[in-house]
Amino acid sequence: MANAPHEAMHRIFQEYPGLFSRLSEVLGVAFPEPTTTEILTNDLTENQPLERRVDTLLRIETERDGPFLLAVEAQGRKDPDKHASWAYYFSYLLAKYRLPTTLLVVCQDRATAEWAARPVPLGAPQWPVLTLHPLVAGPHNIPLVTDVAEARKDLALATLSAITHADNPDVGAILKALSTALRDAPETIANPIVELTAQGLGNRPAAQQWRNLVAVDLSFYTSPLSEEIRDEGRALGEARGQAKSLLMMLDLRGVVIPDEAREKIIGCTDTELLDRWFTRAATATSAEEIFAGE
Repeated sequence: MANAPHEAMHRIFQEYPGLFSRLSEVLGVAFPEPTTTEILTNDLTENQPLERRVDTLLRIETERDGPFLLAVEAQGRKDPDKHASWAYYFSYLLAKYRLPTTLLVVCQDRATAEWAARPVPLGAPQWPVLTLHPLVAGPHNIPLVTDVAEARKDLALATLSAITHADNPDVGAILKALSTALRDAPETIANPIVELTAQGLGNRPAAQQWRNLVAVDLSFYTSPLSEEIRDEGRALGEARGQAKSLLMMLDLRGVVIPDEAREKIIGCTDTELLDRWFTRAATATSAEEIFAGE
């Protein structure tokens, strides 16, 4: 099932197709330098009811070795059924385009990456017809880009580093290097990276670190994420003001507010709920009356 990290792990190759040529060096495989890249349809469905879709499919042109296809799959967990799907993708693409085809699998955890990297013989045990052997990028072989100069030199690879190392204890250093490097980048370059990084981190703790960095280091950008953070900040400020006014009213009226109730009011970020409490506080004689029915 597709989720935000899944989408980011393959969409980054749509946004930055040239990333694969640098990544192939990291993976220890020599691919020719691309001259042009075209995003092809990812729909591999035949007329039959069976539907097959590769995550991202690119046609990459090279100067001397001709074109080849790159199919990018984002894999979040071990799935034995994927071997048959990947073999189908490869066979279908070869039959349709008659071009050399490479399958790249991008993972966020080492166990899944190691599973995906194992060669899988397909066919009868006595005589396998072919061996599935995709290229795999993940936390086991993508470098931790924690140096600002390195991040600035290749922003796309630094973004992939953050995504694939989302669970690494040192991911904060990667995110800090990336956010610092983005300060010098035009918005047209920085905005997609800000969003892809947030998407790739998903609901992990590192996602909040990234939001904090965007709020501080990249506060001058107008990406959807930065706008969302600003809206949250404005809403939080409004809620804090309401809570302060509510407590002030209760103090002036001489209503005793226990510490637990005071903390509940201060910690509330729901402005509509604070409005209801404020209305009740005008006549309430105890904290219990303020929270009645909640």
